[in-house]
Amino acid sequence: MNTRDITKRLAAGLFTASLSMGAMAQEKDSFSIAWTIYAGWVPWQYAEDYGIMKKWADKYDIEVDIVQVNDYIESINQYTAGQFDGVVATSMDALSIPAASGVDTTALIVGDYSNGNDGLVSKEAASIADLEDETVHLVELSVSHYLLVRALNTVGLEERDISVVNISDADLVSAFQTDDVRHVATWNPLLAEVEAYPGATKLFDSSQIPGHIKDLTLVNTETLEDNPKLGKALVGAWYETMSILASDSEEGQEARAFLGELSGTDQAGYEAQLAGMKMFWEPQMSVDFINSEEAREAMDSVRQFSFDKGLLGQGAMSPDFVGIEFPDGSIMGDSSNVKLRFNDSYMQMAADGEI
Repeated sequence: MNTRDITKRLAAGLFTASLSMGAMAQEKDSFSIAWTIYAGWVPWQYAEDYGIMKKWADKYDIEVDIVQVNDYIESINQYTAGQFDGVVATSMDALSIPAASGVDTTALIVGDYSNGNDGLVSKEAASIADLEDETVHLVELSVSHYLLVRALNTVGLEERDISVVNISDADLVSAFQTDDVRHVATWNPLLAEVEAYPGATKLFDSSQIPGHIKDLTLVNTETLEDNPKLGKALVGAWYETMSILASDSEEGQEARAFLGELSGTDQAGYEAQLAGMKMFWEPQMSVDFINSEEAREAMDSVRQFSFDKGLLGQGAMSPDFVGIEFPDGSIMGDSSNVKLRFNDSYMQMAADGEI
């Protein structure tokens, strides 16, 4: 995953909400989607560079610009401010930035969830229980922080039983090689590097909380409602890309090599990252997951954490502050303030061959 910075989160709140809420969605023929580098999102660049996105956009007589942004949180802030029609994000960041800021946002594509790509590693502890009264370094208020709290809960510990120190993802690996930093929580490819440290032990990883760290492609709800062609083009391009990426064909291997290089590694390195994810290669897999009780329970846990950490904003008096709508129309939280929607209709159309 990428860095989640609390200062940028708070800046996104009041400032960007007023900007985006003032912009009225309307029918149009040109759109832009922001993405940042992570194994589950780099396929968008493949779709862009290999003409897949253009093919599907042409089919629906629109233009879709896939734009790489170097800073993950900043890309979500820019989407929240109305500078992009869509963005890639985890479910936690979708809730705590645009949705909590008042921007009605739809999870158009549920691409995967972390299934080992995020983990907790120690140079000294043999178990999670051994972390009591210890200090864990991580990117504060990130999915690593969330994973740590869930890990502690499995042995009856809470965050107050340890100390958490914020550290930049850029510094984490080198810091772990010093005597002062003994326990870290992080994501791949950093996770693989700290795991390889002599004597290091992985105490917990995201495969033990399946479905909790979801990777999504988000779009502005009003924009999608006014421009259903955008939803069809994005979903069509995504799952065509997935079919290539999942194959053992020469084309599939070339695609994984391309994405490995784009991710700062190689084909083998990228495939190792894919192995730490539950990829939804086919649209029906995405539909089945997001309609599962597992997905609902995971989202409830994420919203509780987001509230506890103040990520839903000063006006949030409970985790129910932001309403979250699921594909069956049921709502978790405030039904009068639904700002995050899991809409499976476009993925279902793709599964049924209707786009």
